Amino acid sequence: MSKEPSQGFSRRKLLTASATTLAAGFAVGARAATVNGVPQWLPFDHNGPLHYDAKGWQFFSAEQAREVEAIVERLIPADDLSVSGKEAGCAVFIDRQLVSHYGTYERLYQQGPFVPGVEPESPLVPRERYRIGLEQLGKHCQTAFGKRFSELDEVQRDDVLKGLESGDIAFAGMESKAFFAQILQNTMEGFFADPIYGGNRDMVSWKMLGFPGARYDYRPYIDRHNEKLDLIPLSIVGSSSWNRKG
Repeated sequence: MSKEPSQGFSRRKLLTASATTLAAGFAVGARAATVNGVPQWLPFDHNGPLHYDAKGWQFFSAEQAREVEAIVERLIPADDLSVSGKEAGCAVFIDRQLVSHYGTYERLYQQGPFVPGVEPESPLVPRERYRIGLEQLGKHCQTAFGKRFSELDEVQRDDVLKGLESGDIAFAGMESKAFFAQILQNTMEGFFADPIYGGNRDMVSWKMLGFPGARYDYRPYIDRHNEKLDLIPLSIVGSSSWNRKG
């Protein structure tokens, strides 16, 4: 038996009509505006520059910060292309991330099941991984060398990092390779992220790659083919003079 088509609104028609109405409303009320200078962030905006502009260490103690700087210095050693991870501010980047929502994973589902390779991989949030990892790293270095990690020479540091990466060094409370993966990932993020977040000081990695940064408008360069532009990188907040220190 055939069924007469409904004379009412289908879900598709309702959504289409709603979208059309909203678009028309925005078109009537919209007004063009020109923004000059740096956009202003709203109070309590945790992703704005004020959150990362605080001086000193926000999460790490001075001793923890020294060890983290020693690690990132070996993960990204200085060479002819760029400064080291320490000089680029990777430890500052990590410190600022750990006092943000990232440090507690409060925006991620944390009840499991936990699957290797899919974040979150364990009930340990980044803050806990760093606390446990740095504590266990200190105990290992004291037992093996009678020194802190930061007091070891470059060869010894690299050997310890290789042991962490492979999991050959035993940690209590978490796997050593999980700590290595955590700090390696965060170090790379800090080295290449916008300087507003504390790392990539003076846009060193962007200059190394020739990345122009967060530019608003590329229209003047569209027709300039096969030409080296040498554009000065721009951060979210301006030129390469933006520099964050712990």
